[in-house]
Amino acid sequence: MPVRTALLVLSRSRILREALTRRRLFPTAVSRFIAGPEIADALGAVQRLAARGYQATLNHLGEHVESAPAAAAEVEAQRKALERLRSAGVGSHLSVKLTQLGLDLDADLSAGHLRHILEEAAALPTFVRVDMEGSAYTDRTLALYGRLRPTFPNVGVVLQACLYRTPADLEALLPLGVNVRLCKGAYREPPTVAYPRKRDVDASYLRLAERLLSPDSLDRGTFAAFATHDPRMVDGVRRLTAERGVPRDRFEFQMLYGIGRDLQKALVAAGYGVRVYIPYGDAWFPYFMRRLAERPANLLFLLRSLLRG
Repeated sequence: MPVRTALLVLSRSRILREALTRRRLFPTAVSRFIAGPEIADALGAVQRLAARGYQATLNHLGEHVESAPAAAAEVEAQRKALERLRSAGVGSHLSVKLTQLGLDLDADLSAGHLRHILEEAAALPTFVRVDMEGSAYTDRTLALYGRLRPTFPNVGVVLQACLYRTPADLEALLPLGVNVRLCKGAYREPPTVAYPRKRDVDASYLRLAERLLSPDSLDRGTFAAFATHDPRMVDGVRRLTAERGVPRDRFEFQMLYGIGRDLQKALVAAGYGVRVYIPYGDAWFPYFMRRLAERPANLLFLLRSLLRG
């Protein structure tokens, strides 16, 4: 089994998750990719990054909650984050997953929780990104987004270039004047629904970027957030925007906390908007495993951290 596939399988292991989080293993490696366990840790990261010219998205880690009280607790965590942003006078987006809000339990429950978060966020105002999960959730995520977008201009969504269906999904969303984060996709998907080869995913990403930056897409109010650490994808977007004269306030690059720091710095220096996705909280295991799966260098970093004790 390839290393990436094995790590993605392990990311869904309850036994391994509970063993590692209960014993608080890997603190040095985890801190490379996660701001810390508390909202104060995340706000500190937002402020440090803002001083260097970056924007931010806060993500309280959590997914696939198994009870209504757990889903309600996640809503409270988002409310707390909004309150701390307000009191600190700090600007940041929020990112939430629908399974974090109870989608596995009841679709109406998660929809109500998301609506509540959006209402509170609109008062600041703060933008909220509905994150995309595995392909089993794509239909439900996009359907809920489509229902809420006309009422809440402060909500965005994510599309994954690895899925065959994404071009059609994008066309369906464009009339809404959407704010879309385009990523390659971090979940293990079967070849029946997703491109198995990286070169095909890359080609799909650039085709979707071209559509997001097309004149009629921009005329409809589309804002494109390009989530990638791949220099070739970054160069492709830069070339497209330069050729088409796309204003830099109509798109941005998004990258993960602790990954691609040199590329982030170079883009900010060149005058591009760069937003850093800042995860925090105790439920770090699935996210951390997906980061390890994305690049062998991340796994080597973990092993070096363990050897250092």
